[in-house]
Amino acid sequence: MRTFVIAEAGVNHNGSLEIAKQLVDVAAQAGADAVKFQTFKADLLVTRGAAKADYQARTTDGNESQYDMIRKLELSDEAHDVLIAHARERKVEFFSTPFDQQSLILLTKRLGLGLIKIPSGEITNAPYLLAVSRAAKKIILSTGASSLGEVEAALGVLAFGMTQDFMSPPTGDAFRQAFASRAGQAVLKDRVTLLHCTTEYPAPFEDVNLNAMAMMKKAFGLNVGYSDHTLGTHVSIAATALGATVIEKHFTLNRNMPGPDHKASLEPAELHNMISAIRDIELAMGDGVKRPAASEWKNRTVARRSLVALSSISEGEVFNPENVGCKRPGTGISPMDYWHLLGTRSARSYAPDEVII
Repeated sequence: MRTFVIAEAGVNHNGSLEIAKQLVDVAAQAGADAVKFQTFKADLLVTRGAAKADYQARTTDGNESQYDMIRKLELSDEAHDVLIAHARERKVEFFSTPFDQQSLILLTKRLGLGLIKIPSGEITNAPYLLAVSRAAKKIILSTGASSLGEVEAALGVLAFGMTQDFMSPPTGDAFRQAFASRAGQAVLKDRVTLLHCTTEYPAPFEDVNLNAMAMMKKAFGLNVGYSDHTLGTHVSIAATALGATVIEKHFTLNRNMPGPDHKASLEPAELHNMISAIRDIELAMGDGVKRPAASEWKNRTVARRSLVALSSISEGEVFNPENVGCKRPGTGISPMDYWHLLGTRSARSYAPDEVII
């Protein structure tokens, strides 16, 4: 199965359309399947007095509020038009994470995007989840900082929105019933992918808990992937080997640029190398059937042994442990037949080191 690799541009454009276009170029050149941005209106997302996260305070002006920081990182509606056209030209899929319902409408209704990524911070935002479930064709749900129960509750809201009409009242019981229903389970499997994630930038390796990805797959029966906030690329590569169907990784033009997410992002060459490694891992995983690979056949006779004469053997002589042993190459009788051969008489004569046939 091909892993869907998302190059997460996020807000690493710093509010500049030109930088955003360069990020699209980098994602395409690196071989990403998609480049993802973030779509929001600061006035609808955060109060003016909200504090920054610790990592944001470390990487941006400590005197500004979270509102002031993200207000400068908004992309206009027109910028989205330009970026979608540019991504289409570069043959990489464009999509975005909406952080409010107005942005969701922009992405799904006006711009016609079918795929929507729900960020970890919105996993308990039931009105938002319901709106996304009714607007998006496909959903990627990130689960950072969540318990298994919170993931299930969010899936219940999505299942309700996907299976019930607008006349059905949204309630906790209705969400749980939708999740448990056959129709709800079927639509979730068809339309939702879960991403394991650790909501810290950068995420400490000891907090990654990558095995939780497989646990979510077992618990919910959905496709799973990994949103990687660690430094480097090796955890994303490991997640691919563990069965991630989606890998999401932040990238930037330069980690030394100002802004909240650059320090924990990959630079262009690193993004390219990560995606190349993921494609190698996809090939290496194979189909799971244990059998000789095509490239191995020529080496079987070189590496394996045959039954050979340890000394001269005359026609009619009895094969015994003193005159028969096992040596390379593997072009003669297999050593698996050693005991079957012992005690029988040779049909011909053999010189020392000659392969017995």
